[in-house]
Amino acid sequence: MDSKLAPTPGEPATEARPEKTAAEANPQRSDGKPQSYSMMEPKMRRIYGEFYREIYYSEKKHLDTKTQELISIAASLIAKCQGCIEGHLKKALAAGATEEEISETISIAAAINAAAVIDLTDVAANNLNVNHFPSEGSRFNVKG
Repeated sequence: MDSKLAPTPGEPATEARPEKTAAEANPQRSDGKPQSYSMMEPKMRRIYGEFYREIYYSEKKHLDTKTQELISIAASLIAKCQGCIEGHLKKALAAGATEEEISETISIAAAINAAAVIDLTDVAANNLNVNHFPSEGSRFNVKG
C-alpha cells in the first residue's frame, strides 16, 4: 500500500544534497498547504510510517477500522490536529460511521477535554490551598 507517510522499506536513503532554493526548501502541495513531513528526516519518516501502517493496516489489529477511526477523531480533537481530524473524519465515513456515531465521538472528546481542565484546576487549587466552592458528596449532585 502506498503511503504519504513514509517511503517503503528498501527505498534508497537520500544523499547529501547541495543547498536548496527557497521554492525547493518550502514545497507546496497543489492546494497551497505545506508538504507533509517536510521537517522530518527520511529515516524517521520511514519509522513513523511503519508504526502508522502497523496500527491501521495490519492483519493483526484488534479493532475494526470504523472503531479505530472514531477513536482517532477523538484523539485528533484533543491533540488539536486539523489535518488529522479531516483525514480521520473522511476515513470514518468511508468505514461506515454514522452521523450519530461521529457526533457521540465528538461529545466524548469534548467531555474528556473539559474534565482535563477541571482536573488541572483541582490540582492547582490543592497545591495553592484554595477551595472557593466546597462541595460534599457526588460531584454531579449540585443543589441550588
